[in-house]
Amino acid sequence: MKKKLSIGSWAYIFNQEKPTNDFHEILHKLHHLGYDGVELGSFGLHPTPLSHPTKASRLALKKEVADHGLEFSGIAVDLWSFKKPGPSILDEAPLPYISAFLGYTVFAADLGIKTIRVDTVEPPDFFQTSKMDAKVGMERLINVWDKCSKIAADHGMNITFEFEPGFVFNKPSEVLTIVDGVRAKGNANFGVLYDTCHAHMCAAVAANQQGEKETLPGGALEMLHKLKGKITHVHLIDSDGSLNEHQTSTHNPFGTGKLDFDTLLPAINEASVPNDWWCVDLCFWPHAWDVTADSKLFLDKMRKKYGA
Repeated sequence: MKKKLSIGSWAYIFNQEKPTNDFHEILHKLHHLGYDGVELGSFGLHPTPLSHPTKASRLALKKEVADHGLEFSGIAVDLWSFKKPGPSILDEAPLPYISAFLGYTVFAADLGIKTIRVDTVEPPDFFQTSKMDAKVGMERLINVWDKCSKIAADHGMNITFEFEPGFVFNKPSEVLTIVDGVRAKGNANFGVLYDTCHAHMCAAVAANQQGEKETLPGGALEMLHKLKGKITHVHLIDSDGSLNEHQTSTHNPFGTGKLDFDTLLPAINEASVPNDWWCVDLCFWPHAWDVTADSKLFLDKMRKKYGA
């Protein structure tokens, strides 16, 4: 099937001189630009379980998106508060995290969303500052995402784990250990979010890695090959090899970084991703609207080459 293009709504909230808090305005503009979908950043003033607490309100939102000729490609949910010194995703009994995940899953399922994004929440130096054993933390993370995967499966949804320099477990081997560990517990719906920018920063640059650095000779492409069959979603954006002020990957607009999409996109096509979405991720890029149209033009050209 032809690849479908979406963009994360969070691009228009973070680091913007004037954030676009009106979700309807985003839908209107993306429809005008010819996008196929929007990826919901469910935080801030964009739709959340707080703003849409009833099933009827969620169905109305789903219709609003469809009325603009769009679909939801996925959802990123606000679970970032579950870190020390409060209740943490890496607690021995992380009930608050799992309860919040359940609520977001019900919310997303009512919107017809099939993919929900998670990350490891805690900062890269977590084990150095907390003195928790990293093996214990890894085991706890696998166990909590095992439970979340089973919740998501009950609602017909996949989980996609976005690894990146700004969070703990950002080495290639750690990412593989996590996804293999969760899937080994019977969760075929759990996988990795392959973000081209983060893959480059983690596999080629070793950005924000603690202790001994770990890179792959083939960088983002080699990471992609290692994750074949384990990827549940894709984000596309360029990288210049730098970190932004939030200590995560700089999401450079297409053509302003180092990534070779003529190499990456055919390999993504061979990676057995279970959906047809190519989602643009302009997170933290200032003046995101200024490059939204150009992002689609770039990927339209790529679709003609590799998107059928």
